[in-house]
Amino acid sequence: MRNVIYSINITLDGCCDHTKFKPDEDLHEHYTHLLRDDAGLLVYGRKTYQLMVPYWPDIAKSQSESKADIEFAQAFDSLNKIVFSRSLGSAEDKNTRIVRSNLRDEILKLKQEPGKNIVVGGVDVPSQLMELGLIDEYRFVIAPIIVGEGRRLFEGVNLPEKYRLKLVESKTFESGCVALRYLKQ
Repeated sequence: MRNVIYSINITLDGCCDHTKFKPDEDLHEHYTHLLRDDAGLLVYGRKTYQLMVPYWPDIAKSQSESKADIEFAQAFDSLNKIVFSRSLGSAEDKNTRIVRSNLRDEILKLKQEPGKNIVVGGVDVPSQLMELGLIDEYRFVIAPIIVGEGRRLFEGVNLPEKYRLKLVESKTFESGCVALRYLKQ
């Protein structure tokens, strides 16, 4: 059975709006390893998908950014993606399927398929998956930045019960960012 991994960058004040700060080379390398080593499928909502595509596929094609950016872009572009959306008309890349059906049922079905893990990004879809108890692992990178505004992680999430997490890995980057990996107990 595949696990659902929720992976996101946040600031010290809990902001997860990626327009408020930009990951550095170390973080792109960190996420490239996640995509190459652990991910078999990426799952997003419309907003996150449109933030990522066509930006990263364009960099994979043009090779116009730093080496770390290009490697991340290539890893991202190579993976299959599912976008949960009622409003997105069509996908902009070849590896994407839009799903308009029940989130819970689709994720449970995907977990049963063979392959590497399902990596979920963004806020809306992961918040719904958290409420449904379908996230197995949480990977947060906390940036040493206070932005004072923007969308906050877990804002409006209503859990049926408290989830206990077990810290299984941590890593500190030169930038002061800290990567934390938790498993749901």
